[in-house]
Amino acid sequence: MDTHRLLRTTGTVIAATGLLLSGCTSGGSGEPRAAASSAPESAPPSAQPSPTAAALRPYYAQKLTWRECGVPGFECSTMKAPLDYANPGSGQDVDIAVARRKATGPGKRLGSLLVNPGGPGGSGIGYLQAYAGIGYPAAVRAQYDMVSFDPRGVERSNPVECLDGPAMDKYTQVDQTPDDAAERAELVAAFKEFAAGCEKNAQRVLPHVSTVEAARDMDLLRAVLGDEKLNYVGASYGTLLGATYADLFPDRVGRLVLDGAMDPARPALELNRDQTEGFETAFTSFAKDCAKQADCPLGKGDPDAVAARLKEFFRKVDAQPVPSGDPKRPLGESLATTGVIAALYDESAWPQLREALSSAMNGDGSGLLSLADSYYEREADGKYANLMFANAAVNCIDQPPAFTGPEAVDSALPSFQKASPVFGAGLAWASLNCTYWPVKATGKARELTAKGASPIVVVGTTRDPATPYKWAQALAGQLDSGTLLTYDGDGHTAYGRGSDCIDTAINRYLLEGKPPEANKKC
Repeated sequence: MDTHRLLRTTGTVIAATGLLLSGCTSGGSGEPRAAASSAPESAPPSAQPSPTAAALRPYYAQKLTWRECGVPGFECSTMKAPLDYANPGSGQDVDIAVARRKATGPGKRLGSLLVNPGGPGGSGIGYLQAYAGIGYPAAVRAQYDMVSFDPRGVERSNPVECLDGPAMDKYTQVDQTPDDAAERAELVAAFKEFAAGCEKNAQRVLPHVSTVEAARDMDLLRAVLGDEKLNYVGASYGTLLGATYADLFPDRVGRLVLDGAMDPARPALELNRDQTEGFETAFTSFAKDCAKQADCPLGKGDPDAVAARLKEFFRKVDAQPVPSGDPKRPLGESLATTGVIAALYDESAWPQLREALSSAMNGDGSGLLSLADSYYEREADGKYANLMFANAAVNCIDQPPAFTGPEAVDSALPSFQKASPVFGAGLAWASLNCTYWPVKATGKARELTAKGASPIVVVGTTRDPATPYKWAQALAGQLDSGTLLTYDGDGHTAYGRGSDCIDTAINRYLLEGKPPEANKKC
C-alpha cells in the first residue's frame, strides 16, 4: 500500500496510481481492437485485424443478465472479460461485477453514464449505490442510465487479497519514519510481507490488474450496454482510467469528465513528491482556519507555527503511543498521521479533525484512530475491505517503483521534507512499497493525447491535497481535445461538492454536449 497515494472522494476512500500502456487500431464501435500486450513494453500499433481481435469478439457480443442486488432501484450483473488481453482465447476469464440504475425520466434518454470513484481500489458499485445513483443531479439521472463496475481486482471482481485483519492491523502500525537501522529493517520487512501475501493469495489475477486492462474492460462494458460512445465521469484515479480509455479508443469517446485529474506523464517518484506537496498545501489551509477557531488544539499563529506543533505531537506519539480504546492498537505516529491525512480531503471534516487532535493530545486517541480506520476501510469487526490490496496491486503494475531501495529513499528525503515538513519523511518512506512487488510493472509514465477524441472536460481544484492542480493543467494540455475547468477552492475533486458554477458547467456538458469555454474558472 502507498499511504501517500490514498485519495478520498464523496465518502469513498480511494487511492491514486501510476500509469499505462498504449493501444492499437480498431474497427467500429462494436468490434474489438487488437489488445495491448501485457509485456513491459507495448507493441507498435497494427493497421491490420489480428487473431487477438477476432478472439475478443465473443466478449463484445455477450449479453448481460440483470438481477436485483439488494439495493432498491439498482440492478446487478456479471460481465466476462479475458484475464489476459494478449491471449484472450486461453479460456482464462475474470468476472467483472456491474451495477446500474435505469434513467428515471422524463426527457430523452442519453444512454449510459459510467462513473468511477477512483482508487485504484475504490468500489464503483459501492459508489454508485451509495452516492452517484441517488446523489447526482436529478436531470442527469433522468436522462442517463447510471452505471458502474468494480474494476478487476476490486471487491466484487476477482478481488486481490493480501493480509487478514490482524496482520493488517500490525501493518498499519509499522513506523514509517524509521529512526534507526532496526526500524528501517522492520519497515522493509512489512512491505515484503505485504507483497508476499498478495502473491500467495492473488497469484492468478495479480499480473492482470493494470489500468490499461481495466480501460479495455470499460470498452467491453460500453459495447454490451449497447452504447456507441462511452459517457463517463471519473474522479481522482478514475481520471487516469478515463484518459487511458480515451487514448486507447479515441473514436469511442462520448462525454468524458475527469475530475481531480492525474498527470499520466509523471513517473512514480514525481507523483509521490507532488502529492506530498499537495497534502502540505491542504494542511496549510486547515492550519489557517484552525488558528481562527476557539477549539484549535494546535494553538494560534501562522501556519508554520501550527505545523510545528503538529509535528511535535507526531514525535511524542512516536515515542509513546496514546490509548485509543483498542488495547492492540494504541495511537502511534503512523495511525495518527493517517487520521490527519484522511481529514484533509474535505474541509467539512476539519471540525472533526480539531476534536480528534484535541482528544489525542489529552490522552484519548480514539478519534484519530476512527479517521484512520475509515481511510483504510477497516470494519468494526476488524476486517478490511480489499481497497488497500487492490490499490497496491494496480499502483505497482502501472509504473516502475519510485525507489530501488532504502538508500534511494535516503537520497530523496530532503526533497520530500522540503515539499512537506510535516508529512514528507513518512510519505517518502511509504513510497518504498512497490520496490518489493512480486510482479514486474507493465506500464510506464507517458503522455496521453487521445488524438481525434471529442471534447474532454478536465477538472482541477487549486488546493486539492491528493491530485495537485498542476496535474489537471498537465492532463488538459496533453489531451488533444482537453478543456480545463478550474475550481478555486479546498478539498479533493470539485463536481457535486457545493460549487454551483462547477456543477452547472459539468451538467450542461453531460446533458447538452457543450463543454465549458477554455480555461473557465469558478
